[in-house]
Amino acid sequence: MVIEPNYQQDLKRFYQLLDDLKRTIGTTCLKDCSGRMGWPKRGVYFFFEDGEVRPGGITPRVVRVGTHAVSKGSRTTLWHRLRTHRGTLSGGGNHRGSIFRLHVGTALLARNESLLPKPQSWGKGSSAKRDVREGERHVEHAVSEYIGSMPFLHVVADDESGQQSIRKMIEAYSITLLSQVGIAGSLADPPSADWLGQFCGHEAVRQSGLWNVQHVSMSTTQDSWMFWKTVRRGRNDHDHGNHRVGQLR
Repeated sequence: MVIEPNYQQDLKRFYQLLDDLKRTIGTTCLKDCSGRMGWPKRGVYFFFEDGEVRPGGITPRVVRVGTHAVSKGSRTTLWHRLRTHRGTLSGGGNHRGSIFRLHVGTALLARNESLLPKPQSWGKGSSAKRDVREGERHVEHAVSEYIGSMPFLHVVADDESGQQSIRKMIEAYSITLLSQVGIAGSLADPPSADWLGQFCGHEAVRQSGLWNVQHVSMSTTQDSWMFWKTVRRGRNDHDHGNHRVGQLR
């Protein structure tokens, strides 16, 4: 099926904005980040993945979009969220506190025989006793290594917490734009045949080519003007020197 021209135009503009950020400051990997890097309090992050590129084989393809503090009163910071995805400095982590880690771990277990036997507790419950976590440690380490090697960047969006926050809107529109599930019937930026997400147990991840589940089936009828205005404002914050350290990850 043919993807709508306006959709393709927005997708092009989206990657142009990300490319501007990359050329301005550069990227780094999550494993090389710490809380002492001057992170803004709130923002939206975009992950890339080795081997995942857009058609043409040059431009890196976004594989995960996320944010934080979208519940009213939430005090979670950008770095706190990123640190949860990264795991501990020793390589451990908690997939029950990060849906990103859960999906990556599930896919690694399905693809890598070296991680078997699969812990029967993986993905079950919101908490686990110490002996259960010990049985999952080898998988958590593999997840930390995988996610830690993924470069990413972010845009500043420092409004108050809540479901109507700008961060939530940027996240939702970005995922919708990148996934196109239920819109055009095909992907403008399909994942590679070897993409780890192909082994994920969640259909939304496999279909969308993203380590995301929410928003992949939304339509693009929502107002994109505010989205582009907000992202450009975030880019200008970087260009003007605000949050100079750690603002592009």
